[in-house]
Amino acid sequence: MAGNTKKRRSAPARKTHPRGNPQRSGSPVTAPRRAGVRDWIAAARLRTLPLAIAPVLIGTGAAHVIDPNLHWVLALGCLAVAVFLQIGVNYANDYSDGIRGTDDYRVGPGRLTGSRKAAPKAVLAVALAFFALAGIVGVVLTVRTQHWWLLIVGAVCVAAAWFYTGGKRPYGYNALGEVFVFVFFGLVATAGTTFIQVGVVPQEAWFGGVAAGLLACAVLLANNLRDIPQDREAGKRTLSVLIGARGTQALYTVFVVVALLIACFLGFFYPIAWLALMSLLLLGPALLIVWMYGKPQELVIALSLTSLGALAYGALLFWAFSA
Repeated sequence: MAGNTKKRRSAPARKTHPRGNPQRSGSPVTAPRRAGVRDWIAAARLRTLPLAIAPVLIGTGAAHVIDPNLHWVLALGCLAVAVFLQIGVNYANDYSDGIRGTDDYRVGPGRLTGSRKAAPKAVLAVALAFFALAGIVGVVLTVRTQHWWLLIVGAVCVAAAWFYTGGKRPYGYNALGEVFVFVFFGLVATAGTTFIQVGVVPQEAWFGGVAAGLLACAVLLANNLRDIPQDREAGKRTLSVLIGARGTQALYTVFVVVALLIACFLGFFYPIAWLALMSLLLLGPALLIVWMYGKPQELVIALSLTSLGALAYGALLFWAFSA
């Protein structure tokens, strides 16, 4: 009867974390573990460092074409700038993606900011420290070579590194990440290394720079292919999000193949350059993974193999140019 009907209690609303992760009401919230040394090293993304080393090797080899005397001090300075910038970019991306909430969706290795293991200000401070180190070495190289306009180039490099994912309108969120990687970790890094050592940029440096840039872009594509669903959900419009998985796989293949074709072309003038095809021992398996992967996490292996393949490619071109 209506008079005996008890009023039904409404179900308690579920509390949610940011980004909609449900948690039962009343359940304890476990504080994230604070970042240790291994976490900070992992956040530097050491697997990407070969992309900083390869163009310096190619640029140094191209400099040897002009001057048979290898300028090791200048070369090491260029290497330091490239590595510091690469690490700085990685920490800056960790910070920017973390505070935007983009990393809340990721399926790859965890990040310091996104996992709440480190304070965002601490991650930002480390990123700025590496940018500062790159700037200091860059100033020393500028003073040594007396090419003062290189200070402008260095400032542009740091600004481009920051606004990749930082600022109000990061271009990495608008399908321009590959452009940044190709220009700065390909052409600028390679040609700049050659120019600092010998004061000119021969065509060998430009061809090598294109190849280094394409392989660096291939690494970025492997990374973004893994994150297509998560980036789409987070509103991060990478090139891979726009062209889809099949388009990304095809473009990755084109970048790798064109880089190998450049080695074949250079082989007609520098026979040892043909040995750069041996990088297929690493790039070949990466290609297979990109096309046949079953789980997104498998693309981390493809990323690492592509990065190491780029390093092998750069080392072999260095040998070809300096032999």
